Amino acid sequence: MKLVLFFPLFVLLFLLKDKTTLAGEDRDNALIATFSIIACDTAAGELGVAVASRFFSVGSVVPWARAGIGAVATQSFANTSFGWRGIELLEKGATPAEAVQILTRNDSAPQKRQFGIVSADGRSATYTGSECVPWAGGRHGPNYAVQGNILTGEDVVVAMEEAFLNTAGTLADRIYAALLAGDSKGGDSRGKQSASLLVVKDGAGYGGFTDRAIDIRVDDHAEPFKELGRLLKIGQMNYSWNEGWTLFRQNKAKQALAPMERTAKLAPANAEVWYDLAVIRLAAGKTPEALESLRRAVELNPKLKAQAAGDDDLGQIKNNDTFRKLIK
Repeated sequence: MKLVLFFPLFVLLFLLKDKTTLAGEDRDNALIATFSIIACDTAAGELGVAVASRFFSVGSVVPWARAGIGAVATQSFANTSFGWRGIELLEKGATPAEAVQILTRNDSAPQKRQFGIVSADGRSATYTGSECVPWAGGRHGPNYAVQGNILTGEDVVVAMEEAFLNTAGTLADRIYAALLAGDSKGGDSRGKQSASLLVVKDGAGYGGFTDRAIDIRVDDHAEPFKELGRLLKIGQMNYSWNEGWTLFRQNKAKQALAPMERTAKLAPANAEVWYDLAVIRLAAGKTPEALESLRRAVELNPKLKAQAAGDDDLGQIKNNDTFRKLIK
């Protein structure tokens, strides 16, 4: 009963506010032809958006997400306010389907818009206006929504859906696989230029201060999918590294150990990763393992010897003979 009474009130206030904001504005100037997937992993607490287009810097326009709330992809003569407004609606209690109705009801050209919404609990919706340039359409289900316009055909979004549902791995792996599947079926009929992938999770940003777990963009490239894949490997590693180091700085060394060990497997040639693993192993009570990590680090980058010599995080092994040999 409380929801029934509350929802119309906040919808009315939202619509009144946006009529003032949108009045007299021409939002029909920029055609964002693209294909995208929005998805969530409720077990991991992640939300993500992956998008590609024959359009410069598509990642600066289409993807929007907030940890614990939801994600939006807004494209085709994109009304970029659908991003933050859609997330705001989800935060206020609207479902993705309700958010679609509210956003299109209060838009100057809903027939030209295309967008998808996924909430943090896995509910989803996708919308394609009647005047989007063909082929245009979308598909959605629990935990995902895919959509595209100016595509070579419907098989693009079908392939994206199948790839997402049938790919193992992290959320980032799965939405990237969906982009590749869409491209393999022809993707944007005009060609390719840019791509972007965003994953958010509460406290997953640098130092734990933001929700940006992975935020990578290819703004202008002859092979944006290959370049995005290269960046994703680094982004996955950095996500894990940041998780481990943030936990360590929160005095949770034992919890930090697993993500930091995973980081070393993802980046075995990165000296700084091995150095931070040495610090965390030591804090977790694994002195021999810490010394081995430090050995790997200084072999890869001898300049780290000077850092180790004055690092308080390694203070408890300063008098260890093996440590002294390592930093000579």
